[in-house]
Amino acid sequence: MGPKYCPRATFSRMLIPLFIAATLSACHQSAPEPMTLNYLRLGWIPSGELPAAEALSRKFTRETGIGLRHLRGVQEETLDQLTVTRKLLQERGSGPDVLQVDVTWLGVLQGDLTDLRPYFAAESSSMGPSVASSYIVDGKILAIPYQIQVGVLEYRADLLREYGYDHPPRTWDELERMAARIQTGERAKGKKDFWGYVWPGAAAESLTCNALEWQVAEGGGRIIESDGKISVNNPAAIRGWQRARRWIGWISPLSTVEYREIDSYNAFDSGRAAFVRKWGAEPRGFSTNGEQLRLLQWKRQLPVGEIGYTTLPGGSMASVGTLGGVGLGVSRYSLHPREDAALIRFLLREQIESMKNGNVSNPYVSSQVIVYDIASIVDTYRDSKKSGPLKAIVVSRPSWIAARSYEEVTRAYFGAVHSVLTGERRAPEAAAELEKDLVKITGFRAGPPAKD
Repeated sequence: MGPKYCPRATFSRMLIPLFIAATLSACHQSAPEPMTLNYLRLGWIPSGELPAAEALSRKFTRETGIGLRHLRGVQEETLDQLTVTRKLLQERGSGPDVLQVDVTWLGVLQGDLTDLRPYFAAESSSMGPSVASSYIVDGKILAIPYQIQVGVLEYRADLLREYGYDHPPRTWDELERMAARIQTGERAKGKKDFWGYVWPGAAAESLTCNALEWQVAEGGGRIIESDGKISVNNPAAIRGWQRARRWIGWISPLSTVEYREIDSYNAFDSGRAAFVRKWGAEPRGFSTNGEQLRLLQWKRQLPVGEIGYTTLPGGSMASVGTLGGVGLGVSRYSLHPREDAALIRFLLREQIESMKNGNVSNPYVSSQVIVYDIASIVDTYRDSKKSGPLKAIVVSRPSWIAARSYEEVTRAYFGAVHSVLTGERRAPEAAAELEKDLVKITGFRAGPPAKD
């Protein structure tokens, strides 16, 4: 008689090999990958800065257990960077989790960014009014200020002293006189390509910044006023654009109309100019009111001579610097918003510590730097501060009020100003046509400049 059939025993014998196989398979599986956040910086990372970026990633991972991957941007003008950023955001899963966002993009990208108020409730209450108005859209905090910038004038202090000036220019009239005299003197020494004043005049966002400064300095309005009025077609704005047109071929090179920011910086850094329009920066995102601007340097060669910085020259009404800067935002498509907020706090802390320790990117080695009468960041619409004989105003571009239309607004604006600089159109004609274009783009009405 054969063995007695036992279904339970047979089932057990079948289950044991399956269990062993499953166990062995699990043993051969690798440990799950740690979470990794994608971080998009504005511009590309120069090879010389890669070790520092990698060290920052390692430090963040040691502290949090979260990986950090740097995504590469492009070193182009602001609107080119906006195009790349928008494309990367639409890639969703493989796009950025945390990203640097230019202050003027928030209205354009508001549908792609997370409201950070729930994650930064305490910090947001300390943002000054001028800063808050730039980073809050429809009541949502779309980015945390990371680096706040304002237009300043950089100058050759040694040349000013050599030609008998004991202070930098306080007005555009003074700058013209100083620039023309220094230019004549330096060319007499054989420097035939020396210019008095260099600045970016290409049809790009940087021209919007410059032209807004000229316009407001003359009392010509802020392109779009805080009440929604279009203010570009008026004698004061036209006067500011016409002044800049006169500079070209006189104290500024004919090629100014093709200059990007990097071109004007290179001309100054190589010793071929007395003055250049630059950006000064305050690295702290909070409690900026009343604090002196710090100066962050772009990657550059060792400058010639002694360098100084001051508030931009004033027109008939004020001295004006455009507010710029970068915030840290979180993609709406990120799956890890709390971890993204932790990365933002880490980056803010690291930047502040770096500045406290004097680790400014690429500082001067042997040249003395003079800071002369730099205005603090002040409330864009409600405040002003005396700086020499004129009040100093820090003015925002109208990105917060134009919102999604800002890209069209700025393209129309710098296009009109550029046509004046090239001589393609007369300033009154360009201003009248621009007013019509902006009314059509925004749906707002034309009106007079607000009184500061």
